Amino acid sequence: MIAQRGTRDKLEKYFDTNRPLTVTLQIQGAATYDFCCFGVDADNKLSDDRYMIFYNQLSSPSGEIIGANADSGMTFTVKLNALPQTIRKLVFTGSIDGAGTMNEISTHKILIGDEISAEFSGADFEREKAITSLEIYRKDGWRFNVVARGFNGGLDALLAFYGGEQLDDTAPAQNPKVSDKPATPPPIKSSTKSKGPFRFTPPPTSTPTTNSKPTAPPTVTPQKISLEKKISDGAPKLISLVKPLKVELEKRNLLDVAARVALVIDISGSMNRSYNDGTVQEIVNKILPVAIQFDKDGELDFWFYGSNCERRPSVNMKNYEQAVPEDWRVLQRRTGGSNNEPAVMREVIRDYENSDVPAYVVFITDGGIYKTGGIKKTLIEASYLPIFWQFVGVRGSNYGILETLDTMGGRYVDNANFFALDDFKTVPNEELYSRLLNEFPQWLKICKTNGVLDGSAKNYRPSEKSFGNKVKDFFGF
Repeated sequence: MIAQRGTRDKLEKYFDTNRPLTVTLQIQGAATYDFCCFGVDADNKLSDDRYMIFYNQLSSPSGEIIGANADSGMTFTVKLNALPQTIRKLVFTGSIDGAGTMNEISTHKILIGDEISAEFSGADFEREKAITSLEIYRKDGWRFNVVARGFNGGLDALLAFYGGEQLDDTAPAQNPKVSDKPATPPPIKSSTKSKGPFRFTPPPTSTPTTNSKPTAPPTVTPQKISLEKKISDGAPKLISLVKPLKVELEKRNLLDVAARVALVIDISGSMNRSYNDGTVQEIVNKILPVAIQFDKDGELDFWFYGSNCERRPSVNMKNYEQAVPEDWRVLQRRTGGSNNEPAVMREVIRDYENSDVPAYVVFITDGGIYKTGGIKKTLIEASYLPIFWQFVGVRGSNYGILETLDTMGGRYVDNANFFALDDFKTVPNEELYSRLLNEFPQWLKICKTNGVLDGSAKNYRPSEKSFGNKVKDFFGF
């Protein structure tokens, strides 16, 4: 099986999980690369450092995970059913030791036994110094997820993310009479490389004595605390969405981004099922935390559209459960039963074209796209503006031009992405936020240097259209 980024499946389809399983990571490039396996708990933390397998600790306590050097990489032999229940996930990572970034590598290969493989090149990454390559996790048995996404930091960023820190073995000890590590679990032996040893700080089980060396508190990004606290206080029903969203924000270096966030939802007749069974309300629920993170007011701008469109009151933590009105059929009759994407897109543009911060627009449709010309022309015109369009297909088909966004020409910058879901309510939150935020950071990076964010790119737009072309745009041709 040739796996792609984001591939998830049950391991038992391909392997006898009662037998040892091998995972091999290989990176070819000009730098020096380190490979690790983190065995993490239900909180996604390495609470027992004996389950970090790397160049200086090649086996877990009972040999459940054993590492060995491989050609341009490392092989991990895993006895899944021997792992303690506290280990809920195995995370396999690669990082650069020293200079270099992941966009400079030749290839990165991931092999699971002899049955599953995935291969990536430097073009699949940016200037990250570390990659989360693969996850094997418990969910009705054992499953795998080909992640293949990076951290801007290197091994130290990975350690911090999973609850640890790298110690500098060249620095003088603060108190040479006191151990730098807790008595249990046993410390990792000193490194044979230039790096220092590692320390992990599990949750305290008792009050430290006055003789103990104080442990520095973990470095936590203020935005993370703010997001969790805001939702915990304002919309506690949504608290389960915080963790998976934070993971993706951190991976993509989006924690400090400020942006307006909009949600545009199709209310044409073919969407009736999704309104009746609560899918549309679930969409609102899951997009709202993104707005709480990005928008200074923590509000989600909101449109419904059919043949025409209607701007609704902004959604916040107080009113989100009423965002989809009980009498939505009245709204449907008011907006019309077909779907006219260019009309609502132009409304969104009018709101955001002079914004002093970027706008991130999540656009929900169930397909039946037929205004191909109008959508293309609108996206081309909007490509000079600080607006990113994330189109999401839900339970639909015939997505037309949306499925060709990656190759659409004529735009100043690539300002849109599309993916489709069979069932929005059942997709794992981790996968949803990963896909929602996949291309937004790349767009932000490009727009910082070409005048889109500061507004100067508007001066490069083509001259005013002829009357005939305006008529064609009006009818979506």
